[in-house]
Amino acid sequence: MERGKRKEERGSRKAALGRCLSCDSGNSRESGTGDGTMQYGIVIQPVATIYEIPAETMVKDGMTLSAIADEAMYGTGLAITGAEITGREAAGQGFLPVRTFYGYTGYVRKEAVRLVSLEEMMAWEEGGLMVTTAFCVDVVSVPKVQGVRLVSLFRGALVNVIPYECGIEGWGKVKLADGRFGYIREQFLENKEFSQAGLWTEVLPQKKIVDRDAFRRAVVETAKTYLGIQYRWGGRSTAGIDCSGLTSVSYMMNGILTYRDAKIVEGYPVREIAVGEKKMGDLLYFPGHIAMYMGDGKYIHSTGKAGSGGVVINSLNPEEADFRADLAESLYAVGSIF
Repeated sequence: MERGKRKEERGSRKAALGRCLSCDSGNSRESGTGDGTMQYGIVIQPVATIYEIPAETMVKDGMTLSAIADEAMYGTGLAITGAEITGREAAGQGFLPVRTFYGYTGYVRKEAVRLVSLEEMMAWEEGGLMVTTAFCVDVVSVPKVQGVRLVSLFRGALVNVIPYECGIEGWGKVKLADGRFGYIREQFLENKEFSQAGLWTEVLPQKKIVDRDAFRRAVVETAKTYLGIQYRWGGRSTAGIDCSGLTSVSYMMNGILTYRDAKIVEGYPVREIAVGEKKMGDLLYFPGHIAMYMGDGKYIHSTGKAGSGGVVINSLNPEEADFRADLAESLYAVGSIF
């Protein structure tokens, strides 16, 4: 079963969020700390798990399964939408209800974030953030390969780059989400194209696309950088990624925030188009699964199917060796932002 199937069972909580981000953010502002002050969190773990419920596991069909719903990358922001949940309901561990900047909700372990005020969250977002691009990259104590490793970050993490302060060719000085300073290879940094302002506004911010063809090529090229990464239920990093994680991250890295799960939801930019109108970069929807069309009948996706087990390229053409009949026969919609 691919990613997204379980999401249909989660009810109206996520669907309502997709229809109107402001509905959730408006309610959240009344909770947060319990005194009417909204709180935020900046992720201080390489990858922080966002759980469906305030627990790490849940029992379903007699099996103990992971309660993972999503993941938040290092340095990204979260809106804290209610009081900490502790005790028996949280299996003895503290969980915080959160909303991501792309409008997804769930629960994180309290120790996964550094709690900040709105002013601190905005200052972090507007303070020169850049995105890490390597499969895994170390931030070290001095601009030398022999430096002490402070943290290892996966692709998509955010760090605050301090310009003109390093002076060593090939290295950049960065401020980490926990306040420490370190150094990172400049070749593993790129500009952040997306905005996290949706955490404190009632608008889901989207980058203006000037060149459609260039954007289509860019999202496909971004998706291809995850080729070979293992399938991880709820994942969105180079440590492991699922089908909707792959498509949403690929769009996000190019400035567009799409719905996290494998369906088209009102309030997000993807709209359904005729199957025959699909172009490079458009999204293919199957029952409980999503893929990105590459053109010429090819598509890229993260699949849990035995023999694949991760990000691969398949074909809709039955004459191709990488044809998957089960998906080709169940394609029910194509989505595009154009």
